[in-house]
Amino acid sequence: MSIDTASYITLDEHWGAHNYHPLPVVIAEAEGAWVTDVDGHRYLDFLSGYSALNFGHRHPVLVEAVREQLDRVTLTSRAFHNDQFGQFCRELAELTQTEMVLTMNTGAEAVESAIKVARKWAYEVKGVQFNGAEIIVAAGNFHGRTTTIVSFSDDPGAHDNYGPFTPGFVTVPYGDLAAIEAAITPNTAAVLIEPIQGEAGVIVPPSGYLAGIRRACDENNVLMIADEIQSGLARTGKLFALDHDDVRADLYTLGKALGGGIIPVSAVVGRADVLGVLKPGQHGSTFGGYPMACAVGRAVVGLLATGEFQARSLELGRYLHGRLDELVGRGIVAVRGRGLWAGVDIDPLSRTGREVSMALRDRGVLCKETHERTLRIAPPLVITQDEIDHAVDALADALQA
Repeated sequence: MSIDTASYITLDEHWGAHNYHPLPVVIAEAEGAWVTDVDGHRYLDFLSGYSALNFGHRHPVLVEAVREQLDRVTLTSRAFHNDQFGQFCRELAELTQTEMVLTMNTGAEAVESAIKVARKWAYEVKGVQFNGAEIIVAAGNFHGRTTTIVSFSDDPGAHDNYGPFTPGFVTVPYGDLAAIEAAITPNTAAVLIEPIQGEAGVIVPPSGYLAGIRRACDENNVLMIADEIQSGLARTGKLFALDHDDVRADLYTLGKALGGGIIPVSAVVGRADVLGVLKPGQHGSTFGGYPMACAVGRAVVGLLATGEFQARSLELGRYLHGRLDELVGRGIVAVRGRGLWAGVDIDPLSRTGREVSMALRDRGVLCKETHERTLRIAPPLVITQDEIDHAVDALADALQA
């Protein structure tokens, strides 16, 4: 017997830890860019699981990959080889034009792994004195929620009351190249950066910033680590957000869309001489690189290899931003982003981001606020122009309600 929305929410609130504040909608089915709740109402998904659903809900190629693998083998652990792992690593490395792949599960695990690798490289290759390695990060960052990662977060909600914190991080303002250059010392192992800051509100850095980081890293024998967990895999109109600036990182962290919106799959990809510092027994994960993950990851790589989704994001992204720009001065004060990714700042004299999100829900569009007065928009890359019009028209109406 089915139960209604209110009953499901009551269950969630009673039995689940209150670490999220979701909109009051209970999704039961989904396909493409659309979801349906338990009461039969349909909504256009304008968030895509924070870029985990780049290919939409239940993309047939990805679902078929899962079904086929379910009939064969799901988990081996890395105690043994499996017939999917090496092929996934090769295909992902070829797609990303990198040399080696370290497979993990969640985005936070990928970032943690990149931090560990950078420190190990600093001690064993660069010659930094043990326990002296530093990693430069940017204010406003979001790289995950583990204890080490929140140690260098300046978001009180992510940071406060979780200490003592992991040392070894130096925070500088985002977009300030001179601050990064000044922060580099002989102990600097890496610069860890989001090419576009997602949680902060889809913040695009100034022209020359990312290329300047690359240059500073090269001049000082420092690794450049690009967190492309949200910005990568076609979200901005190119495979990586860094590609817009013709910049290559030494290591990339990937996640979210790498699992096709089906299972968690993450990876660190990059230089073989850097990832190669890891030896057997020094790092691992029971599920990292397991057959099911690799099968889904290979299907994702196949979709990206055609370039179709990068092209869709680029073309439809221009259209989306053009439509959103029309709302500036009509309840919106600024629009930022690239491709099918936008941060929309709500007029502080108008409504809060939560209120606008609720008004959008009432108009059949699901989106979510970040930092009180910014909507983070990231529709599935399978969205159509007509569906973009539907969502933006709903936003215009919601702002005036």
